Amino acid sequence: MVCYTEGMNPSGSHREVDAARMATLQRDGYVVIEGVIDGEQCKRIRGEAARLLDQCGANPFEGHRTQRVYAPLSKTRAIDDLIDHPRILALLSGCLMPNYLLSQAQIINILPGEAAQGLHHDDGFYPVPRPFKPVHAAFIAAIDDFTAENGATMIVKGSHLWTDRVPTPADAVPCEMSAGSVVVFLGALWHGGGENRSDHPRLAVTGQYCDPWLRQQENFLLELSREQARALREPIRSLVGYSIHPPFMGMVDRRHPGRLLDD
Repeated sequence: MVCYTEGMNPSGSHREVDAARMATLQRDGYVVIEGVIDGEQCKRIRGEAARLLDQCGANPFEGHRTQRVYAPLSKTRAIDDLIDHPRILALLSGCLMPNYLLSQAQIINILPGEAAQGLHHDDGFYPVPRPFKPVHAAFIAAIDDFTAENGATMIVKGSHLWTDRVPTPADAVPCEMSAGSVVVFLGALWHGGGENRSDHPRLAVTGQYCDPWLRQQENFLLELSREQARALREPIRSLVGYSIHPPFMGMVDRRHPGRLLDD
């Protein structure tokens, strides 16, 4: 696993660090960035998660001992700094088309005793033959330390380049990282939530993004009221769909959708 510490590199140039991260992302299918958010931000997210998290999932994929907050942008502003974090967006801008969109966001809490999630790739619902140019990418932010014992995301390195091969659990390794760190990965990478063999939960925030010509998993324009959309800052407002992909994809009666928020 290759990790980069936020703001640290031999020459002091963010551009060189981003180039190194991008090369790792393209080669391995993922890259870990340490120290993306600080302890106070993690504490705030934990507090909001405690308020919002409720029942566990209803099927093995969601996790029978995993709690999830769906539609978090309609319920809290605590994760906004991750959704449009410049270090995350810099990588997304290097692999997705301009005007890419936020496809889905979740807060995920893996409780003790949870089994490993089945390995999968997040772009699997787009019927495009593998391998292909990335059309989907995502991040998972560790709000608690990710360890091999507490359910760190399991990742199959290099599997974004596979065609029809299906991995086995033995192919996956835990993506261990400290709280406040983020793993950014391509949608074609095989991965899954790990087994939590510890006595403590493992909290994370995830965001998935897609090319602007693809349908988003969440229908944000119905999910968010206009009042809630007005409260979003740019670029989050654009990421959820109040934007245009030239020449006119996303228009509303010939107008930019953002104009609706002025009405």
